[in-house]
Amino acid sequence: MSQVHGTAASTEEAQGEVITKKLIGVRQIVLNRPKRLNALNLNMIRAITPKVLAWNGSGLANIITLKGNGRALCAGGDVRSVVEAAKANHPDTPEYFTSEYQLNHLIACLDTPYISIMDGITMGGGIGLSVHAPFRIATENTMFAMPETAIGLFPDVGGSFFLPRLDGEIGTYLGLTGARLQAEDVLFAGIATHFVPSSRLEALETRLSELESSNYDVINSAIEEFAADYDPEVKFSLGGETRKAVDRCFKFNTVEEIIEALDKESTEWATKTKAILMEMSPTSLKVTLQQLRIGAKRSITDCFKMEHKLAEKFVVSKDFHEGVTAKLVNRTTPKWDPSTLADISNDSIISEYFEAPAERQLNLLSPKDFKQYPFRKYGLPSEEDIRRVVTGDAADAILAEPITSNDIVDWFIREQHGKFGVEQKVREVLNRKTKIEGDVLRWVY
Repeated sequence: MSQVHGTAASTEEAQGEVITKKLIGVRQIVLNRPKRLNALNLNMIRAITPKVLAWNGSGLANIITLKGNGRALCAGGDVRSVVEAAKANHPDTPEYFTSEYQLNHLIACLDTPYISIMDGITMGGGIGLSVHAPFRIATENTMFAMPETAIGLFPDVGGSFFLPRLDGEIGTYLGLTGARLQAEDVLFAGIATHFVPSSRLEALETRLSELESSNYDVINSAIEEFAADYDPEVKFSLGGETRKAVDRCFKFNTVEEIIEALDKESTEWATKTKAILMEMSPTSLKVTLQQLRIGAKRSITDCFKMEHKLAEKFVVSKDFHEGVTAKLVNRTTPKWDPSTLADISNDSIISEYFEAPAERQLNLLSPKDFKQYPFRKYGLPSEEDIRRVVTGDAADAILAEPITSNDIVDWFIREQHGKFGVEQKVREVLNRKTKIEGDVLRWVY
């Protein structure tokens, strides 16, 4: 098993665990621990970061791409090694999270276009290497999850920033439950920007290497050349009535209220969702919910600094050690301490995890900062984008009245040049969030 710390020998191993390639104007990172589903360890982070920094300052690199060997992009951080090092009081233990968050933030702030190819399992630390990129490609093999509450941790790697910026309460639901999304669902949720069949990836990589430009629009058009063909049967599994229930139940600011709301639903989905929540670390659930509510209002830099402070506390916590050991080593049910939500006051969570001073400061590698992702336009339209067109708040959408649902759909299809998933996404939102009053299409708040 790889260790958290690095030696001369392990640096050579890390070079094998991370392969870098030059493909004309493309610089490619390949995660290469297929037997461990490319679990991200400190040596890998230390191998990737200087490469990305160098490429970002080079006029020779037009595009940076990330992919993984085997059936995963990256199944998460190598938390088993982190816990082993923490138990041994290894001095490099805190460095894992510091280095990981520095790399995640750097990816979010690059000048050079960065493309993550999420062809396979992409969870936890793999999300941190992907979700902050301007271009995020899902395939039929993609499986997304942020399962940290199941191991006594919290959705880190920028989860406090990206999860609250998904539509409605989807991010809260995904962060608390660790629910998995697959294939097209990853696109519809806003986690991926493009959906490309895996059979077309090799040709896409060749096409990208031929580009003589770092222009984001040019790169977007190149990716779209290989996108999946229109399929009217594809639908979002979290759409419709399920999505309404997600927003109803997960809008609250305490986990107890969310549980109570699920009880009131009296549906199979709600029963299963509550059962999942009751298996998670109660401490992790409460910290996660607070983290997401705070992160919704903070910049990406502030979110990473908040997560760094949380990681300092969690890396030595009983629940994190118990969760990793039970779930990932012994394959048993964790015994959480405290064991119930009632045993943890919400005030104590705020004072202990969020108001207490940090032991170490997170020094980031880029001075850039923002409160919204700067390249949102390359994904599917958000629910807010659709609302603005329906209500007339979008200055660039001038539609003849009375506006119909088909008018709205057609406008978005034209604006995004027939992008895969646009029609299904817009229709799902309109079906759920609008009604006809006379001849007028009204948004339902």
